[in-house]
Amino acid sequence: MTITPTRTLRALLLALVAPLLAGCHDVEQFPDDPEGNFEQLWKILDEHYCFFAYKDVDWDEVHGRYRQQVNPAMTGEELFDVCARMLDELRDGHTNLSAPFNTSYYRKWWSDYPQNYQARVIEEYYFNFNYRQTGGFTYGILPENIGYIHYSSFSYGVGDGNLDAILAYLATADGLVFDVRDNGGGSMTNVETLVARFTPERILAGSICHKNGPGHDDFSEPLPYYYNPAEAGRVMWGKPVVVLCNRSHPDSTAYVPLWPATEHTKSLPPHRHCVPPMSNTKLRQVPSPHCSDVPASELHTRPNRLSTSYGHNDRNN
Repeated sequence: MTITPTRTLRALLLALVAPLLAGCHDVEQFPDDPEGNFEQLWKILDEHYCFFAYKDVDWDEVHGRYRQQVNPAMTGEELFDVCARMLDELRDGHTNLSAPFNTSYYRKWWSDYPQNYQARVIEEYYFNFNYRQTGGFTYGILPENIGYIHYSSFSYGVGDGNLDAILAYLATADGLVFDVRDNGGGSMTNVETLVARFTPERILAGSICHKNGPGHDDFSEPLPYYYNPAEAGRVMWGKPVVVLCNRSHPDSTAYVPLWPATEHTKSLPPHRHCVPPMSNTKLRQVPSPHCSDVPASELHTRPNRLSTSYGHNDRNN
């Protein structure tokens, strides 16, 4: 049996589909040549990157400077080099161009600064190689009864059982050094699990805005982002904490120095607070969405093909 839609049904379907059609826009097609590939890359960033205003980048001006370096006769590697230099204008270690022969990466956000961390120094001269390890954590008790934890990467899972064991072992210490230097970043879920052990109550940590249109200022309204305490029965930490960080702690690691833990929490040395995003998302910390140099003495009072993961690092480098 054949069912023929009635005029009423057709009208209903049209009414349902019309809003979807109205929300669509034509996708510009680009020729598969050096000039077309350059223009497509520039446009992808123009419509999706979050931080042009934040970093004071004139993307149209950048287009003009690099477009004149592109010509139809250039090789794929020559085009790659031009495009990679254009992406470097964003000063962003999370905006990369991938090809079979290379992946571009902006390094100056950390390479122009002292490394100031060597695991061997900690392991040999502070622990005499007598320390504990589990998952991504290295921990133990330093001289003068100070606990120490180094978390090497937030890509390593954080188990509640691991945290219970670590904090219980360090419970007799008078304070804690939490070291995230050279942490490569990773999952915000692991940040939340960790910070929950230092947060006695639910606290507003910042706000999240989603990129929701092609314009540079097309963002959703800010959505609150909270840290929550661990579930009842878990081992918590309420003694003084010092957080150690350096330039080599991107991504989710940047949120650790912002945790609100207790009135005793500090970050050392003075840390440049910047906004590391997640894909088409920008997260604003409380109280300010902008980078600022904050003395450590103030931190304890604060709550705290083409392959792109649009944006992070800071405004200047």
